[in-house]
Amino acid sequence: MIDPTPEQEALRETVAVLAADLYAPQAATWDAERTPFPDAERRRLAELGYMGMGLPTEYGGGGADLLDSLIVIEELAKAAPTAAFGVFEANTGPARVIDLFGTPDQKERLLPPVAAGEVTMAITISEPDAGSAATDMTTAAVRQGDHYVINGMKRWCSGAGHAEQYLVYVRLNEDRGARAIGALVVDRDSDGLSFGPQERLMGFRGIPSADMFFDDVAVPAENLIIDAGGFGRLFTAFSIERLGNATMSLAIGQACLDLCAAYVTERRQFGKEIIEFQTVQTALADIILQVEAARLLIWRAAARAGRGAPRTLEASLAKCFANEMAKKVADAAVQLHGGYGYSEEYGIERRLRDSHGWAIAGGTPTIQKVRIVSEYLQRRFNQRA
Repeated sequence: MIDPTPEQEALRETVAVLAADLYAPQAATWDAERTPFPDAERRRLAELGYMGMGLPTEYGGGGADLLDSLIVIEELAKAAPTAAFGVFEANTGPARVIDLFGTPDQKERLLPPVAAGEVTMAITISEPDAGSAATDMTTAAVRQGDHYVINGMKRWCSGAGHAEQYLVYVRLNEDRGARAIGALVVDRDSDGLSFGPQERLMGFRGIPSADMFFDDVAVPAENLIIDAGGFGRLFTAFSIERLGNATMSLAIGQACLDLCAAYVTERRQFGKEIIEFQTVQTALADIILQVEAARLLIWRAAARAGRGAPRTLEASLAKCFANEMAKKVADAAVQLHGGYGYSEEYGIERRLRDSHGWAIAGGTPTIQKVRIVSEYLQRRFNQRA
């Protein structure tokens, strides 16, 4: 495994203590009541330097490497995924698109509020008929003078109705496929933008999700981040997001491992700790193997990326494996805990529910496997043929 530096280990320990004290005690309530992360806590994390730690220093960020951000995300997510989500969005999500591809003026306008915890920026791509086939999107933006006018609908936007800004993927001309697609930043209070009711999802509770409706929404032309034909660059940024996603899955796996390690050395049956039974040892060993392998894949990709984007193949490998790991490990944790694992009290069932959400978000494991083969063989596959 890639060893963390002393500074990274100190960072991990600091965030772990903060998360255990402030957020772990509230995680079950936030999940049960579907409570979004409080704005005051978002500002607290910003004051501590975590919201913008991966953003450039000249725009209020910390200029940290990607791996540093992932360490913070994991420790927060182990305690409460809602606490980690804002840090995830700011350091591995749409704000990094601005960081990588925005003009100096766009960075100056858009990044400091994110780093300060004043603004959350969400990303919206999917539509009712454009999920894995993202280039089938129909939401369009037409240039009219010094504005773009957007019409259409978006679905499965994490943060919809709650985030102050949205990086919206749109069609900018009549070309087919990816050649027409670009992205604009849209403010939540824009005229003509409305939101559907909040989704009641199996997991991800406390992370808002809703449909978005664009009815002649006028957006200043200066908010165009990526012009038509830049879809490939947007997917470069997606490699960063995929490592953030993979880390949220890693946090689920590590949390389940921690709970299982404690439980099997405390629980007694037939007059001894259940860890004395070889079947339990084997089950716990499988969990350890899965979690450590996922961390190796994620950390390798992040370490090579530095402050930039990881290699596409390595990001897809990490996301695919970590997503599948979280589901397997959470399910195994339920089995090891027996009836207690099926109870809300122990927090295992919550993590099992969340594990499936991260596997769906940001490109499913099935899609990642197609990308893995494509990248490995350096060959494109036409899914429409």
